[in-house]
Amino acid sequence: MVPLISLIAFISVSYYNKGVMARVYLPQTQQEHLRTLLQNIHPQARLRVGEATLEITPALAEVLRAYLEPLARGEVVQVIPLEAELTTQEAADLLGVSRPYLVRLLERGQIAHRKVGTHRRIRAKDLLAYINRSQEKGQEILDALIQEDQALGLGYQP
Repeated sequence: MVPLISLIAFISVSYYNKGVMARVYLPQTQQEHLRTLLQNIHPQARLRVGEATLEITPALAEVLRAYLEPLARGEVVQVIPLEAELTTQEAADLLGVSRPYLVRLLERGQIAHRKVGTHRRIRAKDLLAYINRSQEKGQEILDALIQEDQALGLGYQP
């Protein structure tokens, strides 16, 4: 088994009022070690770091896989506490939109935020709630299109 200490990543950290946001990327050699480690992450497995041992529960195994699998593929993973307060630029970057577009969403009340002086701050959990609502709305539209397609007999088969 690969020593966990060898899986140290290059991390750049920005501090917020309530929490820390970290971007993590593993170099190629560490990705290979992580893939080996992932093969051994399952419920009832034990994770040992130094003198400490932790039994992996089903929920912990799921969280570890969700976080570690993208790293093992060479993707950058960003960890943001739900209570972290993001600037408009950080929130826009996470959504993949421009900052002016994000500001319009805030002004329309689509994403909860607060003002600190003249600056807007968005809690990560409010941004996540917006993302979830948007995905649900998109799925509803897609489902309606599929139903319409099937009703018209245009040939779409799910």
